[in-house]
Amino acid sequence: MITSVKNETIKNWAKLHQKKYREQEQSFIVEGMHLVEEAIKSDWIVERLIVQEGVTFPFETEEIPVTVVANNVLSYLAQTKSPQGILAIVKMNPFNPKVIDRILMLDAVQDPGNLGTMIRTADAAGFDQVILGEGTVDLYNDKVVRASQGSLFHLPIVKRNLTEEIEGLQQQGVVVCASTLQQAEPIQSLDLAEKMALIVGNEGSGIASSLLELADKRVHIPIYGQAESLNVSIAAAIMMYQFVLGK
Repeated sequence: MITSVKNETIKNWAKLHQKKYREQEQSFIVEGMHLVEEAIKSDWIVERLIVQEGVTFPFETEEIPVTVVANNVLSYLAQTKSPQGILAIVKMNPFNPKVIDRILMLDAVQDPGNLGTMIRTADAAGFDQVILGEGTVDLYNDKVVRASQGSLFHLPIVKRNLTEEIEGLQQQGVVVCASTLQQAEPIQSLDLAEKMALIVGNEGSGIASSLLELADKRVHIPIYGQAESLNVSIAAAIMMYQFVLGK
């Protein structure tokens, strides 16, 4: 059992909370019973479990190395105020979609909670892929991973140049829609196509004008009350389900 936060192995694991070290090691930390179980059940490689002394877990881990640590060490590695006593180090595993009927594209979404929530909703709505554009928060940020509630293990998520991706998707017959208030039609009046992509933009500035110009359609959600706007993850959820359920 490791009892000191000065242990070199512990120090190296703690570095995974920094983006540059995650990218260097191509690994990230998953925290909590549910997320660790989702990682184990997925096709992703769980490199190691880090378990607090005395904590038991309800899933099989025969092929995964386990390191037991003292309470203070687990608290040092955890990012939540009340950790559940278990962490996993998981290998990054970007993969390609089998189909591309419904795609979510994110332009410079910076809030990790918003990104994680949109990934979770895209998974729930049956979307086939999420594409992260420049300026979007790191997929493996601790808060993104927690907000996704394990959905990042269930669907392809890649970081790409959105200009190139839009043009490539359009060549494959995908209708690309941009969420904006500029010259946009209400989402409920949108005619659905077999293959569609939705672009959602930055929390403050929206979608870059260069991307708006490339979109096939512009859509918005009507506001019936006094609120000026909707949270970007809420707006994305409404639009994604409109894409799936139709009129």
